[in-house]
Amino acid sequence: MSLSRIQSLRLAAVLEDCSDQLDILGHTLTVQIRREQDTAAAQEKARLTKLRRDCQYISQQIFKLHLELEEKQSFHSLQQVVEEEEQKKMAENMKREAKRELEQRKQTVQRQQEEFQQKTEKLADMYMLAKDLKFQLNEQSSKIANKKKIVEKNIELQLQQTQKETSQTEKLLEDQLELMQKQLKEETRIHEKSKAFLQNQHEELQQQLQQWQQRTKQMLQEMEQQLNSVRCKRTVNLDRLTEMRRKFREMEQVVMEDRAEQEKLRQQQAEARAATKLQAWWRGCMVRRGLGSFKKPEDVKKGKKKKEGKKKKKK
Repeated sequence: MSLSRIQSLRLAAVLEDCSDQLDILGHTLTVQIRREQDTAAAQEKARLTKLRRDCQYISQQIFKLHLELEEKQSFHSLQQVVEEEEQKKMAENMKREAKRELEQRKQTVQRQQEEFQQKTEKLADMYMLAKDLKFQLNEQSSKIANKKKIVEKNIELQLQQTQKETSQTEKLLEDQLELMQKQLKEETRIHEKSKAFLQNQHEELQQQLQQWQQRTKQMLQEMEQQLNSVRCKRTVNLDRLTEMRRKFREMEQVVMEDRAEQEKLRQQQAEARAATKLQAWWRGCMVRRGLGSFKKPEDVKKGKKKKEGKKKKKK
């Protein structure tokens, strides 16, 4: 979407102000991070560090948008950043979901291992019980052999009954043992499948991690190139600004000199007009009073006669 030149300039001015505010905020956060030296404030320091990184990232995006508004009168880079952030959030959600599912499966496998261990212990107890029964059987057989002459018939009946019970018990234990072995094989098979599945999931996550690392490295390289380009442009603009300031100072000096000359010329003209007016006034006074070269002839004759009369009187 393209904007008009005026709209672009307005937005650029607002973005420049925002960028300055973010720079001030980043500097403030940097000072606070340097002050946080206590180990108890590690969480606060981490939070401030994250805020400073966010400020730097936002300031960079605002600077890119500012350049785009000045050059192209559009804000496609802002839309692209929003889309990239949405993709990042989706990827992070997928990672968290996969991690949570992996944790659940780990817990399931751990629970199955605990059940398998319990069953194994139970089987061992049953084996010890069978061993004890065999030991008791041998003991009873020895007792029967010692008392065979006295109570042969009773011992034979007891022996038969005992053997019958023992055979039944052994058969029952063998059946239970066989069942436990089958369950053990099934649990082992399930464990192997779970282990293979978890290994596959681990490999896939490792591949995804490598891909994200490559993408991040590529993005950092692109941003570094853009930063170098912006620095070059800034240097050129600073050179131009320095040259324009120098020309402005020269022009300002020329204007000041011209103003001084005009002021001096106006003063000379004012002095000339004042001198002319003063001469005209003085000439008028001399003409009105008949002084000097403006004296009337009659006055000259009267003056001569008066002088002659005075001379005669003196004689």
